[in-house]
Amino acid sequence: MLSNLEIIARLVLAAILSGLIGVERERLLWAAGLRTHMLVGVGACLIMIVSAFGFGDVLGAKNVVLDPSRIAAQVVSGIGFLGAGTILLRGEVVKGLTTAASLWAVAAIGLAIGSGLYVAGTATTFILLAILAGLKPLQERYHDRLQVQPLRVLADAGQVTFDTVREIAGDRASRIRQFVVQRAADPDQDEILISFARLPRQSVAEIARALRARHGVISVENVEGQL
Repeated sequence: MLSNLEIIARLVLAAILSGLIGVERERLLWAAGLRTHMLVGVGACLIMIVSAFGFGDVLGAKNVVLDPSRIAAQVVSGIGFLGAGTILLRGEVVKGLTTAASLWAVAAIGLAIGSGLYVAGTATTFILLAILAGLKPLQERYHDRLQVQPLRVLADAGQVTFDTVREIAGDRASRIRQFVVQRAADPDQDEILISFARLPRQSVAEIARALRARHGVISVENVEGQL
């Protein structure tokens, strides 16, 4: 049986490690932030302690057989209701899957600490931090390159052609996915829609600046606002 000091130490360590994950989620203003992650981690740790050591007084009784893993095993499936609460559908985009996964992983950290696997629980915490915080900029940069980024150009009639855009884009001309010219409200002006795919936002902004400096170009905007 664990001493009281050992039980408290495990609960505190689970709170600290879970809190580190919660701080990263709190930074992004998710509903499941610092306190939620700490509660999940400490709760899972306590469940593990109870599961492993809470029934020692009845183990010697006749015809009593206990599986210490059964209670802890329910944490893995039971944590799903919290994870489901963090997942939101906004339009056609699903948000919150990463936070749901972090809650599930924090529960695992709590179980590890509760069972005395300090190295495993601590190592998992820092691996999760590296995944959540370290890989996020790389993921955003990758998604940024995959997004189609459209420009709307308003220019004097005939001043901006496909060859003009290709000349300005240079080696990036192969990233042009759409070039549509239509008559603007003013019959002496053209409205051109240019779409780029797999091109960094910075490169699209450079092309927009070059177009804006071109003679006869009145304005260059993306579909969401001015670049």
